[in-house]
Amino acid sequence: MTGKCHVVKSRPKVDEIARMAGVSKATVDRVLNNRPGVQEHTRAHVMAIAASLAETPGEVSNPGKIGLDFILPGGTNPFIADLALHLERQAAVRPDVDVIIHRLNGIEPEEIAEKLTSLRPSCKGVGLIGLDSPAVREALRQRIAAGVPVLTLVSDISHVGRVSYVGIDNRAAGRLAGYLIGRFVPGARGKIALIAGALAYRGHEEREMGFRHVLDERFPLLEIIAVREVKENPERAYSEVRTLLAEEPELVAIYCIGAGHAGIARALKEAGREKSLIFVGHDLTDDTRQYLLSGVMDAVIDQNAGVEAREAIDRLVRATRNETSISAATIRIQSVFSENIPADA
Repeated sequence: MTGKCHVVKSRPKVDEIARMAGVSKATVDRVLNNRPGVQEHTRAHVMAIAASLAETPGEVSNPGKIGLDFILPGGTNPFIADLALHLERQAAVRPDVDVIIHRLNGIEPEEIAEKLTSLRPSCKGVGLIGLDSPAVREALRQRIAAGVPVLTLVSDISHVGRVSYVGIDNRAAGRLAGYLIGRFVPGARGKIALIAGALAYRGHEEREMGFRHVLDERFPLLEIIAVREVKENPERAYSEVRTLLAEEPELVAIYCIGAGHAGIARALKEAGREKSLIFVGHDLTDDTRQYLLSGVMDAVIDQNAGVEAREAIDRLVRATRNETSISAATIRIQSVFSENIPADA
């Protein structure tokens, strides 16, 4: 007998499937109509989301299993969709867990806090990608005070008493991005723009900090001229980068701290700068694979979503059993270029 994972449900519309799966409506249409042009793991993920939405609404607990709830941002971030898929896969092979994945409408702290206070009564552990904000911290403290262990994923949250953090060292990731750009840019001289997803994520703030420090230490002739926060929205990223390219002809590099790669790539192509401007970002997904292969992106700093999903479920289960010494799981950072893209998982 295997474990169970389901996603909180709504009416199975194409736009809802797309939002929860983190893909475009066109991709959903291709999958539902069995058309080509979609990678197999993406097809499986979309079909799983569609099937969950088609079920009768309601959250049914499984007696004898450990109820784990994961709260993930909504939107179109492909990495979050990939992480959700890996959580589903890990839950499917665990006979001891009943996992529910909550994909929120956005990343607003009030919505995250509200979800934390309204989880099912059978929830025994919580995994969270959340903003480091007062509302979220207070909701987490209330959960923990009620005896429910909480684990942070991808981006840590300070001073809440969580049992573990599973993710990369984001400050080191930011330093790596700065080092790569410093080595890529001729003469290590010029202007750089930072495109941030949401700096209220502690992980994004740490990436920016590491990036700035390595430039100060090793590449002092590289100047950060703009920081644009796009709230993980590719359209906002497109608009910001399009404006920057028009106003800053000396721009030599872009570092995308979070989501928004699709919008940046679109703006670079429209401006004819996709080959001349250095572009470094995070997380190997279907989109960033193609940007690497086409030369739009120069490097992707990747984290292993499969390992993160496995470690998160394992640590939460151990916490519900009151096991001690549950350490943080620091996931290895990998630099991916067009010449070393790993085989599809």
